[in-house]
Amino acid sequence: MLKPNGLMPRMKPDANAGHPQLTADAGNGASNGASNGASNGHSDATSHCESNVIQGLVAADLDNLLHAVADRLKIAVAQRQISPFESSASIERIGATVLECVAVLEQLRSTEIDQRQRLEFDLLQAQVDLAQARTELAGTQAGERRARHQALHDGLTLLPNRELFRQRLDLALAHADAQQQAGAVLYVDLDDFKLINDTHGHEAGDELLKAVASRLAGAVRADDLVSRLGGDEFACLLAQLPPGRVQLGRLASKLVDAVSAPFKIGTLQLSVRPSIGISRWPDDGGTGADLLKCADAAMYRAKRQHTGYAFFDANADA
Repeated sequence: MLKPNGLMPRMKPDANAGHPQLTADAGNGASNGASNGASNGHSDATSHCESNVIQGLVAADLDNLLHAVADRLKIAVAQRQISPFESSASIERIGATVLECVAVLEQLRSTEIDQRQRLEFDLLQAQVDLAQARTELAGTQAGERRARHQALHDGLTLLPNRELFRQRLDLALAHADAQQQAGAVLYVDLDDFKLINDTHGHEAGDELLKAVASRLAGAVRADDLVSRLGGDEFACLLAQLPPGRVQLGRLASKLVDAVSAPFKIGTLQLSVRPSIGISRWPDDGGTGADLLKCADAAMYRAKRQHTGYAFFDANADA
């Protein structure tokens, strides 16, 4: 029977019953068996174990069970009474057979221990490999996200780059066609930015570009997109606009004022003025490339005329 702590107890002979019984101390069982070797009856050399008990054994229980069966067989040989009807050769043959069974049980126990240790090692190794695979997978996914982000964003200002701007513009146009909504592209260029680079160095110029990007992003609506197209050129994507030019004109003026305010770059105080060209859909084009081209043309007219911003005019910007 299993003791309450779940361990399989060891066996000891019972002098009254003549059968080996179970006890928690294998050493005591062996000594008691020797002292009671003259008890009546023959010891039963086999033990019946029900399948539901075997299935419930843990590794330690099975180890104890094999020990107990081996001890019981040894005790059975030691306690066996010589019958007048049995020859000494028969007795020796029976004893040898039982001791052979004991040896097989000991080998079985050793094999079971080796297999258990190998399984435990394999399980531990599998857990280590799984943890490493999860770490590598997480690192790979994070690396892929970083690579995608870097491919679609400007490294200096961290704004969306020209490629991402084109993708978002195409999506906005597709949505606008379905919803019959208007929108606009604002092309922003900094006047005389090269002079700042030549006078104060590229480091100061880079800091100025980052400051301009921050002001542009803060001046538009949360759903609008500000992008750095390259160099000192930026673009704004405005979707879901009401018809007409009034709101666009006010926003363009706001951007001009925001960028024209002086910048504090280190110990320098720098000023730069933007020129902004505006194209609208569906009036000025139905593709992203057409809208960027029209806004660029309007920006150059605003730069030539020093007006701050200009709407695309097919006649004036031809």
